[in-house]
Formats: sequence, C-alpha cells, structure tokens
Amino acid sequence: MVDPVPDPSPLDRALSMALTPAVAIVGRPNVGKSTLFNRIVGRRRAIVHDLPGVTRDRIVELADLEPGRAVEWVDTGGLVPGEDPLGINEQVRLAAREADLLLLVVDGQQGLTTADERVVADLRGLHKPIVLVVNKSDTRSAREGWGEFYGLGLGDPLPISAEHGLGIGDLLVRVAHLLPETEGPPSPDPAATLVAIVGRPNVGKSSLVNRIVGATRTVVSPQPGTTRDPIDTLVSRGDTRYLLVDTAGLRRRSKVSGTPEDLAVMLARRQIERCEVAVLVVEAPAGVTSGDLAVAGAIWETGRAAVVAVNKWDLLDDAGRERLDLSWPRLAEVLADPPRVNLSAVSGRGVEKVFAQIDVARRAFRTEISTGELNRLFEGALRQHAPPAEKGRPWKLYYAAQVAYGPPTFMLFANRTLAVGNSYRRYLENRLRETLGLPGVPIRLVIRRRSTSGRAAS
Repeated sequence: MVDPVPDPSPLDRALSMALTPAVAIVGRPNVGKSTLFNRIVGRRRAIVHDLPGVTRDRIVELADLEPGRAVEWVDTGGLVPGEDPLGINEQVRLAAREADLLLLVVDGQQGLTTADERVVADLRGLHKPIVLVVNKSDTRSAREGWGEFYGLGLGDPLPISAEHGLGIGDLLVRVAHLLPETEGPPSPDPAATLVAIVGRPNVGKSSLVNRIVGATRTVVSPQPGTTRDPIDTLVSRGDTRYLLVDTAGLRRRSKVSGTPEDLAVMLARRQIERCEVAVLVVEAPAGVTSGDLAVAGAIWETGRAAVVAVNKWDLLDDAGRERLDLSWPRLAEVLADPPRVNLSAVSGRGVEKVFAQIDVARRAFRTEISTGELNRLFEGALRQHAPPAEKGRPWKLYYAAQVAYGPPTFMLFANRTLAVGNSYRRYLENRLRETLGLPGVPIRLVIRRRSTSGRAAS
C-alpha cells in the first residue's frame, strides 16, 4: 500500500493534480480495478462490488508513490465492447488520454479473453506506456496460466492480488521507474468555496456540472443512478475559486436497491459534510417531490447552507408551473427560505446566476456577530414577543455569545432550556435569521441552564 498524502483538503487535492503525474487503472469490467485503486491509495475510496459496471465515472485520489513524490491515481469504469449508451467508454478514454501511464488490469483466474484483446486494441492508439497487471494471481490455476498474457504484446505481465496485497510492491517499483519526475504541487487557495451538487437521481446534476465546467466531466444518461462516484472539479469565476463536488443521487434508505447504490448514498452524504454550500437540484416539471424533501433534510441535518437550483425550467408548462408553485412552500420550510435559481443545464440559461447565490450563501454560512450586538438583538426579540412562562416563571435569558460559525452557532445561558422544536426557540432562530440575513442557513442554538449560583447546568 502506498503511503497516503497526509489528510489533503479537497482543494489541495484538486490543485495538486495540475502538476503531478497521473496513472489510470483501466481494463474490462469486473477484473478488480477498484480493489487495486483502493489498495494503492490506502482507503476505501472507490465502490467495490462483484456487479460489472459499478464504477461509471473517473475517481481520482492523490497518494505518494514514495516520500515526497505524489501521484494522481485514477480509477475508471470498465471498457465494454459494442454499444455504450451510458458513455462509460468515452470516460475511460478521456482518463487514459490525460494519464502519463496506464495500468491495464486483467483477470488471472479467468485467463485471457477476447474482451481483454479488444481493450488492448482500443488503447494502443493512445501511444501511452502500459503496465500489464494480472490480478487474482494468488490461485494455482492463475499461476499456471498467466503466461498466456504475453500474447497481448505488452511485455512482461506483472502478477498481483489486489485483494490480498500480493505483488503491489513490485508494481509500484515499476510505476516509479516509468513515471516522469515532476515538481511539487503549488500551495492551495484556502479561499475556495466547497460546493456539493446534490439531488435525487436523474434531475440533471451531472448536466449542470458539465455546463459549468464546459466539458463532459461526468457521465450523463437518462437512466437514474448513473453517477455513483463523487467527482471533484475546480472552477473559477472572476477571482473566486469553487470546488464542485458532483455526487451520486441521494435516495431515502427505503428506496435504495442493491449494495452499490447503498454505498453511493453513504458517499454522497459524506460529500455534503465536506462542503460549505449544497446546491440542491430540483426538476422543475416534477415539482418538489418527497425525494427532494429527503435530500433537503440531509442538507439541513448536516448543517450546510443551501441554494436550490430549479433545473429544466424551460420545460415547464402551465400544469408544471402550478405543481411547482404548490409544492415549493414545503421545501422552503425545510431549508428556511433558501435562495433559488431557475435554470436549464442543457441550454445554459440561468446557470451563471448560481454563483452569485453560492457567494451569498457562503458569506451567510460564515457570519460572525459581536457579543454586544448579539445580546442587543436578543433583548429586542424578547421585548417584541414575551417569553413563555412555566409554573408562573417566565423564561429568562441572562447572556448570549457566538461560539462558532459554519453554521452560525450561539450559546445562550438562561434560567431553563428550551426543547428542540419549542415554538419560542424557533421564534428566536427566525429573528436571528431575519436580522442577520441568513436565508437557507441553519442556525444552531445551544441553550444552557444557569443555576442561581451563576454556574451553567446541563
């Protein structure tokens, strides 16, 4: 296993890729490419499953080949012969063209197949150095038959077992010998905004990312669930950088079918946790669905700022417009009246307006307020709407202070706590949101009961 680069930030990873050499792991489906990728980078980053075609997009990770020598490792979907309605083959070819070295993985247990020969024929025209990796070579039948892979004309086959880690050291030595030396990565820009593009399956998330980037960076297909693996893309607008994370379509747990989709949901939730602003993509003609509300709930629970992108706006008819208008209040309630952009990812209409709303959401997400101003705000709120009484004793606020931002979090010391969901607690949150201008941003109130001695009690 290669030593991972110590906890690189998403932005650090994206900027570093511009200067580091790239190694693409390619081959037909179900030969163990993702298992090898995970073994090399040292973490469970790619989805691994016996079902062919699980990896549909490129997955990229930085890991040190040797101390101080970072390499961009790229996991790809399987090259398939014949028709390719999902565009997987083109994604593999794009990754192969951008790479400095290809690791062609074959299955030692199955032996040489016609599909392997077709993959080799497909890759020869790229004129890239290729290391032939014979995976699953830890069985007797594989050891006896792996010599047939010399017939591919790619030099000495390298037997390994990605699952058990056998032969990985020899593979890395060969990679180190073939890769060019490069300079180290530049310093990352800490001011970049981390943005997750989220939504239920087939609402146009990948189309939106591709429109923003101006290139086919992710697989786009009318088949739901096409994007399963998260892809990071760094873009700039003016002097501002944004790291976009295109995520697998979130589904409620009860709707997830099959292990790969279940894993994709977990990965997508992690992407929301990484971001500052989540752009929730909603399909305009369908209106706000229960699936959209489930995704909105995940954003809110994670405590991230939200912007809603109403996609396919150009396809709205009168019935669709009415459906959207009637269903919108439910989403606005969950996300506290988030900024909304009506757009069409296909035509590009309205897409650039998303960035202005992302900027607004990010500033709100990082809002800070002085202690004096905060206490004056609460004093005004209490005068305007008297606190509730319990057994004849009104709720009393002694002191408040902001203790964190991202999202804004406030500590309140009072004569008693207020339960989550309490109407007066919601009133205080709404007053904060209105006064500070925080639409679509969660507010955290931590209310501590202070005893008569002046000490806080839990």
